[in-house]
Amino acid sequence: MNYPHAVPNSTVTANSGVAVITLNRPSAANALGFNLMKEMKEILNYLNDTIDQNQQRCCIIRSSSPKVFCAGADLKERKSMNMSEVVECVDKLRQTFDEISRLPIPTISVIEGAALGGGFEMALATDIRVASTNATFGLVETSLAIIPGAGGTQRLPRLIGVARAKEIIFTARKFNAEKALEMGIVQHTAEPGKTMQKALS
Repeated sequence: MNYPHAVPNSTVTANSGVAVITLNRPSAANALGFNLMKEMKEILNYLNDTIDQNQQRCCIIRSSSPKVFCAGADLKERKSMNMSEVVECVDKLRQTFDEISRLPIPTISVIEGAALGGGFEMALATDIRVASTNATFGLVETSLAIIPGAGGTQRLPRLIGVARAKEIIFTARKFNAEKALEMGIVQHTAEPGKTMQKALS
């Protein structure tokens, strides 16, 4: 079933009480630009308005690409922005991820490939994270002298402790699914192509 607010960069389907949001901007590694954020907000608003009506019990966020969950903010788009537009963009990211975290049903990220920067922050906003064994994580913004601005600096230390979170943020180091599982960032791992099945089980 397709939701009315399903749009080119994101799609929502529902089956047996599970709403699925699929990020579908593979040519840009699902980069979080203004349009994708607008679409996500519309979808989240729709879910909030219709959860009781459609008896949805869970929401899954995944990618249409097996290579990337989300590579973070759209840096090409950001280069053309002035400072006030950058601030507005970061605010929209934060607001969208806050809305994900406030959905009154459990939320699950299904992560295959790279979840970097804002993509990692989006995954942190969900309740449960299921990653493929080839997934990659990192708050890589600090390598560009950019502080993670969409909730990562708050959600990550709550999840794994301040010391570990500081190391991840300060170093901008990428790490794999095995390390993410060890630290408690993800709750489950599965072979590539089987993460959705694991999330639904």
